Amino acid sequence: MGEAVGMLEVFGLATAFAAADAGCKAGNVTLETFDKNKPANADELPVPLIVMVKFRGSVSDVAAALEAASARAKELAGIVTEYEIARPTEDTEKMLKLSGMDK
Repeated sequence: MGEAVGMLEVFGLATAFAAADAGCKAGNVTLETFDKNKPANADELPVPLIVMVKFRGSVSDVAAALEAASARAKELAGIVTEYEIARPTEDTEKMLKLSGMDK
């Protein structure tokens, strides 16, 4: 693909939408379908659903999007983790396309 991917896991769907909006406004990126995870310790978390937001674009645009999205999510329910991959391998790309949102 040649594009970088930035991943941000946040607590809750509303936080995911707010973070995605901030990220898309901060960098020339596209947004991929959200993914979700409800961990075993969900009742102990600020919000019981963890949502993954994924941005695509150049390395610099993805970095700008992640920075803005992370800052916005921290103002709301918070983040779990964030990570950027400059050039995902073909096998990594296959895994990035998986999503639990339709289950």
